Amino acid sequence: MSDFFIARQPIYDRKLYVYAYELLYRSSENNHANVVDGDDATSQVLVNALMEVGLPELVGQSLAFINLTERYIVEGLPPSLAQDNLVLEVLEDIAPTEAVIAGLKELKAAGHVIVLDDFICDGSKQALVELADIIKFDLFTLPGGTLTEQVKKLRPTGTRLLAEKVETPEEYEYCKALGFDYFQGYFFCKPKIVKGARTLTSRMAIMQLLTKLQNPELDFSELQALVAQDVSLSYRILRYINSAHFSVGRKVESIQQAISLLGLNTIKTWVAILAMSSVDDKPYELILTALIRAHMCEKLSIDTAISAENAFTVGLFSVLDAFINKPLDEILDDLPLSDTLHHALLDKTGELGQLLSLVLSYERGQWNNLSNTQYDSNTLRTAYLASIRWAGDISDSLIAKK
Repeated sequence: MSDFFIARQPIYDRKLYVYAYELLYRSSENNHANVVDGDDATSQVLVNALMEVGLPELVGQSLAFINLTERYIVEGLPPSLAQDNLVLEVLEDIAPTEAVIAGLKELKAAGHVIVLDDFICDGSKQALVELADIIKFDLFTLPGGTLTEQVKKLRPTGTRLLAEKVETPEEYEYCKALGFDYFQGYFFCKPKIVKGARTLTSRMAIMQLLTKLQNPELDFSELQALVAQDVSLSYRILRYINSAHFSVGRKVESIQQAISLLGLNTIKTWVAILAMSSVDDKPYELILTALIRAHMCEKLSIDTAISAENAFTVGLFSVLDAFINKPLDEILDDLPLSDTLHHALLDKTGELGQLLSLVLSYERGQWNNLSNTQYDSNTLRTAYLASIRWAGDISDSLIAKK
């Protein structure tokens, strides 16, 4: 198991009752953010807070403040992560573009409280002010006189105000006198680190999922229900389908919509890939190998009688024994594969089995096994290099931020 970290810092109301907790990204027990990639930090906070720990354990009945980057505002939160008690903080460097305003309106319509983080009122972000429920001021960057002016400008809007980085009794009393509604800072409490161990994905759960996916009678509604049972899987599928790889032209907000746009077989394939890539104690290279084999088999199946779908599946499943830690024959006995796929994987027989054997030989540099093939060396080299590039692009997005 690998450890994860998340920090939480309480936010108090004027009676010094806890109003909410801000959930903060941490990469270690060192109580500093060290954010390199804002999108990744937000993703990790969301996944760790909602899936690994759970909001009830982190914040009880209180609200949870989470920083949002522009990407999450524009693309929105997957429905499986859109919890009612999430308060969404708009980072200070986000400009009020049309896409940002439209995204915030959707999030607000969905019931989320919108907060402007580290705000400075200069008129350039009036469109954001009109959507904000709470505006947060950083006392470290705003001296007393400037803070007073900022508060006077915003008082007529009726927006609630939050003072951040309150570090002394004098600062607290001053902000309270100015009419601030909420307070946060070291004077009250430093962020506390929550450390946990990520739960490894159950190999049995993966096998059960793969078994159901290979059922030829699996229909639209059954696949939707199957994916919806796993919040983490739902989140990763929707995030991935909304990525540049698919370019579907509009935001995909539900598994039902994803299946409608991409088709049942395509979604089944990507659910299988995402499920296999979620095995946390397996090396990066294993899913990379599976993807290279799958894509190379698919490319070489073009202009043959072999189904491209079967070619991709045989390459992908060729590493199942390493993923599941079980002999391949035992795994295949539990999977409702067609006889063609079964024998191709187990015995390397039939056209599909010969194709897989060819790909494995090329991967391993067993050139003597390639002399009696219909493919010339240039075709094989081109297919292999293209598959490496494709698999690298895909695995980066699947694994780096899962």
